[in-house]
Amino acid sequence: MSEPLLELNDVSVSFDGFYALTDLSLKLYKGELKSIIGPNGAGKTTFLDVITGKVRPTKGTVTFKGNSLLGVSEQQISRSGIGRKFQTPRVFENLSVLRNLELSASPNKNAFSLLGSKLPQSSKDEVHRIMNYVGLTPFANVKAGSLSHGQKQWLAIASLVAQSPEVLLLDEPVAGLTDEETLRTAELIKSLAGDHTVVVIEHDMEFIRDLGFDVTVLHQGQVLTEGPLDKVKSDPRVIEVYLGPPEQ
Repeated sequence: MSEPLLELNDVSVSFDGFYALTDLSLKLYKGELKSIIGPNGAGKTTFLDVITGKVRPTKGTVTFKGNSLLGVSEQQISRSGIGRKFQTPRVFENLSVLRNLELSASPNKNAFSLLGSKLPQSSKDEVHRIMNYVGLTPFANVKAGSLSHGQKQWLAIASLVAQSPEVLLLDEPVAGLTDEETLRTAELIKSLAGDHTVVVIEHDMEFIRDLGFDVTVLHQGQVLTEGPLDKVKSDPRVIEVYLGPPEQ
């Protein structure tokens, strides 16, 4: 098997004696699609924080393409090819949809500098391709703040893709979406397979099923089990700590 693209090895994170992660080891490979699930407090957000440099582990190692991420700034990690979408979509609400995507695609992330600079034609073409794919072309000149919640989620994902990261970390990408928007978001994320390594954290089991990714279950900061969703859902440990007994 090829070498992991991203690897956490025996990672623990302690906040004043409380361990959010305990000896967590996890590998991600190039082009892999993985879903992370688990009860509240399982360590899912801390897992993302460690990868993106927001939190430094109490112990353990985190490597990306063989290079340690420990002590590397969030900005440097982002520029190295790891992108993150937070639970609440972060967009520039006073800028148009097109400007949001152009800013994401630009090597210069300063909005004022972008107004006076031009993107290469290849970058412009990619921005329009992504905007069209997520169905936001009719809203190109609309301020992002005027979009629906679902459209803002798609814009946040599209903005992340426009940065061309190797790893996409998506935190609850369908929170608050309608069933139709959820299905479209699943199709969008699946389309990223191969070109990107994608990690999705989500509670919506139907959405997880639509994705068809392998699932990793976290509990108390550790990997409880991994595998296809049906196998994971039938695991007595997962039922006990997360899913609960089936309704009678």
